[in-house]
Amino acid sequence: MIGSILPGGVAAAELTVYPEGLQAHPAEEHLISRAVEKRRRDFIGARYCARQALAQLGEPEVPIGKAEDGGPVWPRGIVGSLTHCDGYKAAVLAHKLRFRSIGIDAEPHAQLPDGVLESVSLPSERDWLAAALPGTGLHLDRLLFCAKEATYKAWRPLTGRWLGFEDAHITFTVDEQSAGGAGTFHSDLLIPGNTTDGGTPLTSFDGRWRITDGLILTAIVTS
Repeated sequence: MIGSILPGGVAAAELTVYPEGLQAHPAEEHLISRAVEKRRRDFIGARYCARQALAQLGEPEVPIGKAEDGGPVWPRGIVGSLTHCDGYKAAVLAHKLRFRSIGIDAEPHAQLPDGVLESVSLPSERDWLAAALPGTGLHLDRLLFCAKEATYKAWRPLTGRWLGFEDAHITFTVDEQSAGGAGTFHSDLLIPGNTTDGGTPLTSFDGRWRITDGLILTAIVTS
């Protein structure tokens, strides 16, 4: 599913059904030895997808570590992103020589819980939602949250810094011809985007989104 919103040259793997008997890589078990069962399944499933994506890139299926901020530690020369929610786990990876950063997110296609929208959105974004939501049948408030998560995941590896929900302003286009809902989004970054990789500072990201099979999927792949 997520492959439909990705450019060529990236590898994607996803799970919609958790394989019976799937276990953590032995070298990763210590990272989740005290985790509850749901957390274990999310961790194991997403990293299982990551190793499948590594194989697609012609890379060895190595353990995937965890950084101090909780994000994955990729093998040298690889960029990527993980996501998981109920009924879905995915990984998208690419070679760093071709792509600079990746951010993906998956969320259930359902309304955000009461009170959440106000804490994750800007007033102008809420104004857009108020005008766009009626009659669409789409939970665009959750789409906004999903796009913000993808934005953070693309930002963090390049800057090493936190990006708050209030630090990115997101606008959307909607493909009227798409069954279920799809389109693009643009994330304007509202704080300085100095990076640690020697590249140009970040000012914005462009991504794609899709709603299908009860899921919202967002992806940013930056060259």
